[in-house]
Amino acid sequence: MQNKITGLIAAPFTPMNRDGSVNLNMIPPYANKLKNDGLKGVFICGTTGEGMLMTGEERKNVAERWIAEQSDDFNVIVHVGTTSAKQSNELAQHAQSAGAYAVGCMGPAFLQPARVEELVGFSAEVAAGSPQLPFYYYHIPNVSGIRLSMSEFIKQAPRKIPNFAGIKFTDNNFMEMQQCINQDGGKWDILHGYDELLLAGLAFGAKGAVGSTYNFMAPLYSDIISDFIKGNIEAARQKQLKSVKIITILNQYGGAIVVGKRLMKTLGIDCGNFRLPVSEFNEDSYEQLINDLNSEEFFEIRNT
Repeated sequence: MQNKITGLIAAPFTPMNRDGSVNLNMIPPYANKLKNDGLKGVFICGTTGEGMLMTGEERKNVAERWIAEQSDDFNVIVHVGTTSAKQSNELAQHAQSAGAYAVGCMGPAFLQPARVEELVGFSAEVAAGSPQLPFYYYHIPNVSGIRLSMSEFIKQAPRKIPNFAGIKFTDNNFMEMQQCINQDGGKWDILHGYDELLLAGLAFGAKGAVGSTYNFMAPLYSDIISDFIKGNIEAARQKQLKSVKIITILNQYGGAIVVGKRLMKTLGIDCGNFRLPVSEFNEDSYEQLINDLNSEEFFEIRNT
């Protein structure tokens, strides 16, 4: 099994053209920006990447283009989740053949599993498509609606999923996350998924984290990790507070995903529009957004 992931993994936006098609040409400069910001890799086609709003063929094309940017210190994890285990298995097969580092999958939002056994069974069928790659279950109950015990999932998963590696844990149930981190002697890789609670995740034992605001705020979070490791807890708290204040502003203008995609354009990476039913950012509020962000000393943003 692969080593545990440490550091920051971005959940990138999927670049779109104005006609709604996927803009694959934007991925190489996007990858370069993330590498320059110190990111350790990407978790593509997930919630931030609008994965379930794309066709299977589009997702394969996006995966191939990101994997072409992969290196020893920049890994690509492909989210292959759909409402169909068979379709997800096919996407996992493609991810493995294309050379991905790992795959991840959230549970099906349609006809949601009511028992852990059912979720493990679904995940096992998906993971079987890429037996040579680490498999991460993507726990994000606010999106999937699946609120089953992840501690129990870890107990059962290895018996049916030989390539099980861990969980992308996007929930604020730190009691359960700590149980998962320490389960089986700390064997499993539990990736923290709440940007605004990164410091808490580190305190509970997380080593790696996946997030959407890492696309445009990675230096701040890298400093939080550095301060935490050095024992500069008060400094880490102040940086985390800055993150909280900025994310609060983003939420006032439509949320970290909607506003974040617009901010990427400001930073020179035009990710275009969203797929329905996601609402577009209100351009009339852009100038006020920038003023509000700058009031919190958001790192240099240039109006475009």
